[in-house]
Amino acid sequence: MANPTNDPQQRKLLSVLCHASPLLNFIVIPVAVPIVIMATTTDPVVKANAKESINFFISVFIWYIISGILSLVLIGFLMLVVVGFASIILPIVAIIKVLENPDQPYRYPYIFRL
Repeated sequence: MANPTNDPQQRKLLSVLCHASPLLNFIVIPVAVPIVIMATTTDPVVKANAKESINFFISVFIWYIISGILSLVLIGFLMLVVVGFASIILPIVAIIKVLENPDQPYRYPYIFRL
């Protein structure tokens, strides 16, 4: 793959693909797209966006597990709804932010940094 550091359009496209993968890829593991992009690019901004996207997916997965367990005491049902909305809205916000400023990696709020 060519070095996307010199190509802002490619940087923008790859960063958007990383953040859009959970929305576009429900059947196959949504984390596969950012892993492939992170492994094939040399652009530090794209790598940072891919890593952030992977962290977001892992965090959402953990929040779903916690919510599922807490559903046994009824509070988890509300958490499931909140996590569900967040798993749709936060990637859309990330895509918008990446399109506005492709030279800056986007950092999701409220996620575990792994």
